[in-house]
Amino acid sequence: MSLEKVREYLSKYGKEEEIILFDQSSATVKEAAADLGTEEGRIAKTMSFILSSGPIVIVAAGDGKIDNRKFKDTFHEKAKMIGPGEVESLTGHPVGGVCPFGLNEGVKVYLDESLKRFDFVYPAAGTPNSAIKLTIPELETTSEYTGWIDVTKLPDSQQ
Repeated sequence: MSLEKVREYLSKYGKEEEIILFDQSSATVKEAAADLGTEEGRIAKTMSFILSSGPIVIVAAGDGKIDNRKFKDTFHEKAKMIGPGEVESLTGHPVGGVCPFGLNEGVKVYLDESLKRFDFVYPAAGTPNSAIKLTIPELETTSEYTGWIDVTKLPDSQQ
């Protein structure tokens, strides 16, 4: 039960009651933005990748896309997303609910610079129909992130 795992994890920060649940899917950036009545960039999408050292997640603005050159320059490996069949076993969360909270042991969390243009964002909370509103400092604290990186490209209007 990924939602319970995230709730328990967020309880150490007093944030467990702030999880927002939807009656319908919020698994995609478009769905989450519509459900929350916000712009797609504020949806903090969490993407899972596999490196030779193990799984990582990158939390980025919903309107950003992974820039393969920046990824390789940062991690010295090609960007290889974890396949849908392995996401839950490697991260601890199902596809559409991957978030930077309550991950399996050893999964490193990176925050992408694309998030810094917002005062608050909405990452998922362990299920394909949940989210939580966090300020950037709250995201830093609750995600127990490894570091800030710059591996995305934004639409021209956002650069």
